[in-house]
Amino acid sequence: MKMTEIKKLETNELAERLEDEVTKYNQLKLNHAVSPLENPSQIKAARRDIARMKTELRQRELNK
Repeated sequence: MKMTEIKKLETNELAERLEDEVTKYNQLKLNHAVSPLENPSQIKAARRDIARMKTELRQRELNK
């Protein structure tokens, strides 16, 4: 997910997406621990998406 897409989302929708992404990330880590993923870079991409969402939420919080 790109920053432009993240900025277009409403704050509450962004928070919901963040929760979904964290759940998905944890599931990817668990699956990778059990048996290697075909594409382990998915973990890296998910972690970065989570960081982008958290950054945007924090910026909105500070700009209130």
